[in-house]
Amino acid sequence: MRSVSITQEDLTGKIAEHIKNMPSLPTSVSKVLNLCGNSQTSPADLNYVISLDPVLVGRVLKLLNSAYYGLDQRVTNLVRAIIMLGINTIKNLALSSAIMGILPKDKRYQGLDMEGFWRHSLCVGTATKLLAKERGVDPKQLEEYFTAGLLHDIGKIPLNAVLSGDYMLAVASADRERIPLYQAESKTLGTSHCIVGAAIVNAWHLPGPVGETIVYHHDLARYRGAHHDILNCVAVANHFASDRELGFSGDRYPVKPNKRIWQSLEIGDEVFEKIEKTVNEEIEKAKVFLTI
Repeated sequence: MRSVSITQEDLTGKIAEHIKNMPSLPTSVSKVLNLCGNSQTSPADLNYVISLDPVLVGRVLKLLNSAYYGLDQRVTNLVRAIIMLGINTIKNLALSSAIMGILPKDKRYQGLDMEGFWRHSLCVGTATKLLAKERGVDPKQLEEYFTAGLLHDIGKIPLNAVLSGDYMLAVASADRERIPLYQAESKTLGTSHCIVGAAIVNAWHLPGPVGETIVYHHDLARYRGAHHDILNCVAVANHFASDRELGFSGDRYPVKPNKRIWQSLEIGDEVFEKIEKTVNEEIEKAKVFLTI
């Protein structure tokens, strides 16, 4: 039963209006994503598109030269950066840095503390990437794992911004009833951050595994796409971050990943004992995403 004063119609309308007013992805980023979907794309093609957007150039080079990548020498040449990192990594750098650059970081929202929320997001992104690396995933794909983990919960941002005080009821309900937050959202608000996330994915035309993770990370049984491995990695990384309380996403009682997910990844939860220290170190490096 919904327990907030706002009607479902008003809630839906306000969220839709909020998403409509969120800045769209820069045209240059959309072009980068389209180019990266073409197997014939060359570093020169990407350089041409990115170089037309000084803000995107600055974001990519700032991120590339940060401690997150730990390069021995500073890179100032965009073509060299593209060749060094590869087209897939550049795609995810452009996508994640652009999204982080346009998402609000207002600390006034009451439902979720934004600082805790972003630390949780960084933890999930970092842990997802480290899990993939631990399992021998192609290094060219690792940034896709990070980006999917980093952005998996962006559907919470409009809920937190539009409702604020009411969203606290959902967070409190999840705590009181010891249930996952997405279930408390549905009971309290009549929607969830996955549903709202789907609206963002649609508005921003987010590609493949990143958008699919935003929509399905709490509903893996219904997922019919081609990126099960990324979604499964994000699911276990999300549980790890919530269980260890690394940051706070409002979810103190997440659903424990089932045996099928662990079997598909061919690892057990003891892997987190192995990577936890590295996760914490990498979170500090990845904070550059919040200041791009």
